[in-house]
Amino acid sequence: MVRYVYAFTEGGRDMAELLGGKGANLAEMTRMGLPVPPGFTVTTEACRVFLATGAEPDGLSQEISGHLTALEEAAGRRLGQPDDPLLLSVRSGARFSMPGMMETILDVGLNDASVQGLAKSSGNERFAWDSYRRLVQMFGSTVMGVDGALFEDVMTRLKQDRGAADDLGLDAGDLAELVEAYKELIHQHTGDHFPQLPAEQLRRAVLAVFSSWNVERARLYRRREHIPDDLGTAVNVQTMVFGNLGPDSGSGVAFTRDPATGRPGLYGDYLPNAQGEDVVAGIRNTVPLAELERLDPTSYNELRAHMRALEEHYRDLCDIEFTIERGRLWMLQTRVGKRTAEAAFAIAAELVDEGLIDADEGLRRVGGEGLARLMFPRFDTSGIGEPLARGIPASPGAAVGAAVFDSAEAVRRAAAGEKVVLVRQETTPDDLPGMVAAQAVLTSRGGKTSHAAVVARGMGKVCVCGAEEIDVDPRRRRFTVGGTVVEEGAVLSVDGSAGAVYAGAAPLVDSAVMRYFETGDRSGPSAELVEAVARFMERADGVRRLGVRANADTPEDAARARRFGAEGIGLCRTEHMFLGERRPLVEAMILARTDAERDRALARLLPLQRQDFTGILEAMDGLPVTIRLLDPPLHEFLPDRTELAVRLAAAQARGIEPSAHDRELLDAVNRMHEENPMLGLRGVRLGLVAPGLVAMQVRAVAEAVVERRRAGGDPRAEIMVPLIDTVEELRLVGEEVRRVLAEVSEESGVVVDCPVGTMIELPRAALTAGRIAEEAEFFSFGTNDLTQTTWGFSRDDVEAAFFSAYLDKGVFKVSPFETIDREGVGRLVGIAVAEGRAARPDLKIGVCGEHGGDPESVHFFHTAGLDYVSCSPFRVPVARLEAGRAALEGTPGKNGRAREGNRHDDPHRR
Repeated sequence: MVRYVYAFTEGGRDMAELLGGKGANLAEMTRMGLPVPPGFTVTTEACRVFLATGAEPDGLSQEISGHLTALEEAAGRRLGQPDDPLLLSVRSGARFSMPGMMETILDVGLNDASVQGLAKSSGNERFAWDSYRRLVQMFGSTVMGVDGALFEDVMTRLKQDRGAADDLGLDAGDLAELVEAYKELIHQHTGDHFPQLPAEQLRRAVLAVFSSWNVERARLYRRREHIPDDLGTAVNVQTMVFGNLGPDSGSGVAFTRDPATGRPGLYGDYLPNAQGEDVVAGIRNTVPLAELERLDPTSYNELRAHMRALEEHYRDLCDIEFTIERGRLWMLQTRVGKRTAEAAFAIAAELVDEGLIDADEGLRRVGGEGLARLMFPRFDTSGIGEPLARGIPASPGAAVGAAVFDSAEAVRRAAAGEKVVLVRQETTPDDLPGMVAAQAVLTSRGGKTSHAAVVARGMGKVCVCGAEEIDVDPRRRRFTVGGTVVEEGAVLSVDGSAGAVYAGAAPLVDSAVMRYFETGDRSGPSAELVEAVARFMERADGVRRLGVRANADTPEDAARARRFGAEGIGLCRTEHMFLGERRPLVEAMILARTDAERDRALARLLPLQRQDFTGILEAMDGLPVTIRLLDPPLHEFLPDRTELAVRLAAAQARGIEPSAHDRELLDAVNRMHEENPMLGLRGVRLGLVAPGLVAMQVRAVAEAVVERRRAGGDPRAEIMVPLIDTVEELRLVGEEVRRVLAEVSEESGVVVDCPVGTMIELPRAALTAGRIAEEAEFFSFGTNDLTQTTWGFSRDDVEAAFFSAYLDKGVFKVSPFETIDREGVGRLVGIAVAEGRAARPDLKIGVCGEHGGDPESVHFFHTAGLDYVSCSPFRVPVARLEAGRAALEGTPGKNGRAREGNRHDDPHRR
C-alpha cells in the first residue's frame, strides 16, 4: 500500500523528492535535535494523485487522522479543543523552492468556541482574535476562493474608522468585529459559511494547498525557473507556535551570510509581536536581526548557535525562518538560500577557504548565468547628484525604466518593448507577472527577506526594498518623495547594489568583472569579488575538457575574444565583410553579364577579403580560425525589391527615365527572388552555381596565411563549407578549395594546408554524417539553422508570431533557439557525432551556433562528446565556466555525494 504521510521524525533532507524541500529540511532539523514544532508531511505523491484524479487518494484521510492523533497525544491537547485548542499550520513545500507562489493556512482549528479557549489559555484576548481573523482571512481566500483584496478593504476601512496606523492599533473587540465581517464576506461571495469543524478545516486546507500547485502565478514561476509541472507539492502540517503573543514574542527570517553580497555574519529581519507571514509580506517594516540581541539576548544567542550548526551541516548559506513564543525559540524552516550572483561567487570562495567544501564543489556552486549578470554594466553616479531615495539593497545590479504602479501595466508596457520599473508599497505573489516583465522592483516597505527581495534575487532582478522616504499612491499612479512627485512613465534608475534610486537615466560604466576580463585588473572596491571570479575561472579552465572558441568577424572582435579567454575562432562569417562600402562591388559581381566582368569584380573584392583575413589571423595568431564561406543568398546584398520598384515607379510618374543601373538591379532582384530564401540558393549551393566565388574567398584566405607566415606569424586557418546536404556537394567544393590552396602554395612557395570541413545544419547532413565525414576534416554544428529545419520553424517569423503562446501553454519550457532541444536537435547531434567519428576517428567536432554560449547547452555538448563550443565574445567567459562545471557533473563533491548539475536544485545559479 502506498504511504502518503511521514512524521518529521521519519524523514531527512535526502527525501526532498517525496517530502518536498521544506518537509525534508524540517525532518533534517528534527534529526539534528533543533527545536522544531512537531508535525507531519503529506507527500508530493499524494498531490500528484489528487491533481490527476480530482479526489484525495484512498487512505489519505486515515493516515492524516493517525498522525494527528499522535500530535494530539504528544501535546496533551486536541485540534480545536474548546478550552485549550491545539492549532496547526498547513503549508506548501515543493521539491524546488517557489517562494510565495503557493498557499499557506495558519491557525487551523480555531472556531467560535475555541477562540474563547485560546484567549483564556494564553491570557491574551487580542492575540486569540487576531489569530482567528488570520485563519478566516486565509481560509476564505485560499480555500473558498474569495478575492483576498476584499478582506484587505474591510481591514483598511476598520483601521481608518479607528484611526489605527496598522493592525497593532486594533484591540480585541475590533478584531472580533473583523472576524464577523470576514465571515459575512465569505457567505456573500460563496453562499457558504466558514467551517466550524476543525477536522473539516484541516482536510480542506490540505486539498487547497494541493490545488495551489496549478494557480497561475505558480505556473508562471515554474516556466520562468524551468521547474517541471508534474512534480506536485508536499503539504506540511505543523503545530502552531505564535510570535504575536506580545513583546516577548516575534518572528523573523535569517541568513547565515548576506544573500546579496555573500559577506559573513548574521543577516535578516525580525518583527516583534508578529507572525511569520507579516515579515515576508512587508506590511510592517522590520528591524535588523541584530536588534534581537538587545530585545532577547537569550533567544539571539541560541539562534546564532543553531545557524552556525546549520551552515556547517549543510556546508552552505542557509535561509532560516523562526518564531519566538514568549521567550522560547522555534525553528520553522531552513533551506539552502537563494543568493545573488555576487554572493554566489563570494560565498563559494569563502567556504573553500574555511575548508567546508573543496575547490571543485566551489565551482559547482557558481554558474554562467550569474557570471553573465556580473558582467553587466553599473551606474556611473559621479555626476548625477543625490538619489531621489534610498532603501535596502535587496538584489544588486543597475536598471533603467519607466515607473509603473501595477503588475498589469508592467506587462503591457514590456510587451510593447518599453523597459519598466515596478513600484509598489510591497509586492505579493500576484505581482509575479509584473516582476518578470520589469527591469527592476522598488518598494516602500519590507526588508531583505520580504517577498519582493526574495523573488527578485531568485530571478536576478534588480531590487530596492523598504525605501521609506517614498509615499506610493497606486490609485493616482505616482509616488512622492520630499517635494518631488514622480508620475507613471517617468524614467527611474535603480541601483540594487547601493540601494539608491535616481531620477532619469543614469550613465553606465563597465562592471569590475568586465574590466577584469578586458584588462586583467583585479584591483578596486570590488577586488574580493573579482578575485573570487578569477579563482573559479582558473579552476574551470583547469578541469574542463571542452575547448571554447568565439564567433568573430573582425580583428577587433577577435582580439576581444582572445582577451576573454577564447582559444580560437569557431565561426568567422565572411558575408559581414561584403557590406557597407563594399556592397557596390558585390552588386557588380551579381550583375556581371560575362565571365570577364565577373572576374574583374571578384578581383576587386579579393584584396579586401585578404586584408580582413590577415587582421583576424594576426589577432588569433597560433590559434585556429574557422572561416565559413559565403552563406546567405546573393539577393541579400542587393537593394530591397519593394524599395527598388517604388523608386522606379516614382521616377516614371515624375516623367524621369529610371537609371539603367536601377533597372538592372530590379531585374536581378526579380530573377533571384525566392519565396523561402532560408531554404533556397545559399551556402554550398551558391558556391556550386556562382562561378569564381569560392575560388576568390579561398584565395583570399590562402594569401592571408602566406602573408602572416612571411611576417613570422603562426596562422591556423580552417575553411568551412556551409549548408551541406549530401557528401557530393562537399566533395565538389572541397576539390575546388584544395585546387586553389595548391595554386597559392605553388605561386608563393609557402605551403598552405588548411583543413576543410563543413557545418552540420540540416537534418539530412546529421543523418548521413558518416558519409560526409569521408570528405570533411571537421564538423561544426550550426544549431540555429539545425533547430529551424528540425522544427520546421522560420525563426524570424515564429518568435514574433506564436512563441510567447507556446511558452505560456507549456509547449516549450524554454525557446529551442536559446537552449538546445535535447530530444530532437540533440538526438541529431548525437547521431552525427557517433557516425562521423566511426568513419573518421580523429574528426574534430564543435558547435558554432549561439547555443555554444548557453549554460544548459554547454553541458549537453560536453556530454555529447564535442571538442569545443563557439559563441559570441561576451559569452566566452560563461562558456569557459560552464565547460568546467560540466566536467564535474556526476563526480562526488567533498561530502561524497554526486552532483547531477540539475539547475532546479541549484540556488547558486539563480
